[in-house]
Amino acid sequence: MFDRILLPVDGSDPAKRAAAAGLELAETYDAAVDVLCAIEPSRMREEEAARRHREERGAEIVAEVVGMAEGSGVPVETHLVEGRPHRVVVDHVNERGIDLVAMGRRGRTGLGERLLGSVTEPVLRGSDAPVLTVGGDADAGGYENVLVPTDGSGIAERAAPYGADLARRYGATLHLLNVVDVQREGGLFNAGGVDAAFVERLEERGREKVDRLAERVRETDPDAEPRTAVVRGAPHVGILEYADANDVDLVVMSSEGESNLAWQLLGSVADRVLRTVEVPVLIVPSG
Repeated sequence: MFDRILLPVDGSDPAKRAAAAGLELAETYDAAVDVLCAIEPSRMREEEAARRHREERGAEIVAEVVGMAEGSGVPVETHLVEGRPHRVVVDHVNERGIDLVAMGRRGRTGLGERLLGSVTEPVLRGSDAPVLTVGGDADAGGYENVLVPTDGSGIAERAAPYGADLARRYGATLHLLNVVDVQREGGLFNAGGVDAAFVERLEERGREKVDRLAERVRETDPDAEPRTAVVRGAPHVGILEYADANDVDLVVMSSEGESNLAWQLLGSVADRVLRTVEVPVLIVPSG
């Protein structure tokens, strides 16, 4: 599933944690690794000493990750490239046949300011490969509980093979979750509310969705024993609360669900999950 993993690095704590997670995955999957540091383009009239400093700092950042890989047996290639960080990463993914990107959820823009999503967000938009995002405070690796949320759509279910394979390789429990948004289904302006029978029908549909997905998982891995669950609430809140209650240490989900609105970042649910959960999140492209 993963033969070549890209580690974009910038010296930030989230990027270092993501690099460690990516290296562990490379060992698990017997994959090769590309370590990539993007250097912002030179500005006009910039002193040569300043340009050299950026390049030297970039080389130090790359060397630190190479040192992390020593003794692991993971083949490592290094790349120090001038350009806008998100464009450098996306181009590298598309040109080098990358199977997975592991990057910090909150990193620096190249070697500059720290902004939420300034690099990660456009990479998530433009990458043809799945992207593992790791926060600055989250432990990554050694996964024991892998969560795959689904809304029953074909797009959302594209994440299931990744979650199932990761769970199998790590000996982890695979959780399949559907969140029933009663308020949305019943209508935001329904002053009379909804009756119990309506909610029961929604939950039954949710159970059908996760049971169907569990059966698909077992078709490829007869030994798999996924746990299925249906909870109520706003989707991202339901995912967050379920993850906290069940010690989930990795969320695997599609970049979009059934809404499939191209103008939204990853669909509203994935976007909110990325901004709220503490554990690593693997985003699988919808296309």
